[in-house]
Amino acid sequence: MGDSFQLRCYCFLDRMQAQYAAFVGTVTQGDLPTEGMAALYVEMAPGNEVFRVVDIAVKATEAKPGAQIVEREFGMFEVHSHNQAAVLEAGDVVLSRLGLRAEDRIRPQVVSTQVITRIDPYQSQLLNRFRRGSMLVPGETMLVLECAPAAYINYACNEAEKKASIKIVHVSSVGRFGRMWLSGSEAEIVTARDAAIRALESLEGREGA
Repeated sequence: MGDSFQLRCYCFLDRMQAQYAAFVGTVTQGDLPTEGMAALYVEMAPGNEVFRVVDIAVKATEAKPGAQIVEREFGMFEVHSHNQAAVLEAGDVVLSRLGLRAEDRIRPQVVSTQVITRIDPYQSQLLNRFRRGSMLVPGETMLVLECAPAAYINYACNEAEKKASIKIVHVSSVGRFGRMWLSGSEAEIVTARDAAIRALESLEGREGA
């Protein structure tokens, strides 16, 4: 690979949780995932590299592509399968063809977290206008967590759902930053926040922007 190529995100989801998989189904333009599937998210720069890399991944195994996105700066793709080994193999083939290791990814950073208690009815209505997940109900507690690179937010959200009884309101995983909006009781939201932060901090990688 040329010096200009950058592996920004590389993260494996061992088992998509029920709400997370349902949310992804509302936004994906590719193969629809279901609960229990394994998934791999890869983000890179330049963005146009994503087309070649997705081709490598889907030719190598039975893993199916759910997302293939190129935005202003970066490209991102996702593949998934009920067979964890197929998803891991797709990732290994991609890394091998690129001459990289998973550790060459950028280490995720938590950019900001906000826990907002007793959401006001007007605030909830504004947020419900753009959400693709569950309704945000007035009086609930909301978590907004922001990370970089953006695609890591998928891993954070899935891990948060494993540990806490929450609702997924919306997830945005393209661009400079990834963001997720979760709602529930204050105690469950704090648990979800802590689980998401631990998950992101557990991933090794290089320092980067």
